[in-house]
Amino acid sequence: MEGSKGSSSNMENDGSNDNNGGRPPNPLAGAYRQCFSNSKVGNKTLIRHPSLVKTPSDVSFGPPVIGERYETEFIPIVRSGAWTDIGFRPNMEDAYICVDDFVNDYGIKNFFGKGPGAFYGVFDGHGGKHAADFARNNLPRLILEDEDFPKEIERAVVSAFLQADSAFAEACSTDTALASGTTALTALVYGRSLVVANAGDCRAVLCRRGKAVEMSRDHKPICIKERTRIEASGGYIDDGYLNGQLNVARALGDWHMEGLKHQNGGPLSAEPELMRTRLTEEDEFLIMGCDGIWDVFRSQNAVDFARRKLQEHNDPIRCSKELVDEALKRKSGDNLAVVVVCFDSNPPPNLVAPRPRLQLARSISAEGLRELQGFLDCMGD
Repeated sequence: MEGSKGSSSNMENDGSNDNNGGRPPNPLAGAYRQCFSNSKVGNKTLIRHPSLVKTPSDVSFGPPVIGERYETEFIPIVRSGAWTDIGFRPNMEDAYICVDDFVNDYGIKNFFGKGPGAFYGVFDGHGGKHAADFARNNLPRLILEDEDFPKEIERAVVSAFLQADSAFAEACSTDTALASGTTALTALVYGRSLVVANAGDCRAVLCRRGKAVEMSRDHKPICIKERTRIEASGGYIDDGYLNGQLNVARALGDWHMEGLKHQNGGPLSAEPELMRTRLTEEDEFLIMGCDGIWDVFRSQNAVDFARRKLQEHNDPIRCSKELVDEALKRKSGDNLAVVVVCFDSNPPPNLVAPRPRLQLARSISAEGLRELQGFLDCMGD
């Protein structure tokens, strides 16, 4: 079990116990570099994924905005922490990343405006951890170096997911040992904008003055929207599994699994679903977790739990660890990874519910008056 704090420096983790300057060792870096070199993804000028070569009106990112407000005085102050645990699984396949200041950490020169520039991600691998490591190591750069960033953040994020998926396919074609898949959940804080992208069944939940606001949708094959897309792509659902093989409808990787992906599409999609909101002083923190967390926590339950802990100690690292420990107590059977992002330097405030006014009777019936008079007469005797 381990945890680390996302300060102004880049923070990454794959659940191992190695410590290499905040970055886990990457023995497969050579294959990754070869893949990116061949596809020219690593250059400053990135190649637009074919599915993203559209006019802006052709691209839909619904629902794009949640709770839009226009106060001008609020500037988020981001602090983050994370924790992972192998749980009851034989291998750790989850990974995360916390970057509280991507302007300095990634040397971004085209960032303008007030407020933070931060990036966070949770990646739940399956069939090995290579896809999760690949996504964690490359998605931030693909997004931040995209020609559309930051003017069209949503388009840059979608393109980065698809580029990473294609690049990983190429890496797997040169080294079959990399074959694996991962769900991917990312969050970008850009000034007062929060943009969450999800492909899979990790989940992001925003605490808005104590209320849970889900910023992602679980992509399970049995969901009506996903089932419709899967069947239109030639796939099928068998006992809740995509083509009888996978229990998620969207993921990066899994190119080795027969019938799930091909160059022109397929029932397993790597395209993320995006949600966006404009942060206000009511937005207290964000929880990002793999499905092992949400197997034993409801969204509101997790917000209530985390809010109490942050009120006690105001430490997102401890809060992340406590969420993981509680999930283990509740017998979650999966790897566990949690990222907690706070938007204020102060702990969440106490919420005092207004007391209901007592409704007193405004009149007494004649019978009541007689009974009261009789009682008083007895007292006088």
